[in-house]
Amino acid sequence: MKRNLLCSIIIILFHLVGLYGFLTPAFNGLFIKLVPFHLLLMLLLMIFTVNDKSADLIKFAIVVYLAGFFIEVIGVNTGLIFGYYSYGAALGVKLLAVPLLIGVNWLILVYCTGVFLMCFNLKSRWLFSALGAGILLGIDFLIEPVAVRFDYWSWFGGIIPIQNYLGWYIFSFFLFLFFSSLNFRKENYAAVVLLFSQIAFFLALNLWAF
Repeated sequence: MKRNLLCSIIIILFHLVGLYGFLTPAFNGLFIKLVPFHLLLMLLLMIFTVNDKSADLIKFAIVVYLAGFFIEVIGVNTGLIFGYYSYGAALGVKLLAVPLLIGVNWLILVYCTGVFLMCFNLKSRWLFSALGAGILLGIDFLIEPVAVRFDYWSWFGGIIPIQNYLGWYIFSFFLFLFFSSLNFRKENYAAVVLLFSQIAFFLALNLWAF
């Protein structure tokens, strides 16, 4: 309990400090460079609070990371999944034109959203997956303007295609089906805090920075 509380406080503080940095033009450059370290810290906090060492959890983490990374590789290099886009420098080191940390981002989003939905004790895996994908789609709507402005990624022609949102929803749906099929501990209130901290962070940037 104390571990989750401590990590929750760290999550909230780092998002508040990050929000200040992104909203203050003089600090934008510095805080953009810190984005990869922030993502890694959030991953470490989730590892610290998960309290589960089962094979299913390890399988979940590996599959979602690799699936998230390689779907982006296909997407960036072909335009077939999400449309035509390219990654900037904000997310750090790239392989095959995709930041290595993009898989971490998918992993954090799916894990935190899945843990949140477990609170509702949904009986249907299909409903669970549909709602999870809907939440991730809503988060993507919030992320897109921020990502373009701060060099996370950019869209060819400057227009975000409907294909992107369809791709996000369909891919997310299958990730949540996978999440729901595995047997590992899915209670972690620090993960819920992280989910809503991210939503609040991107919502605030959309409201005040544009």
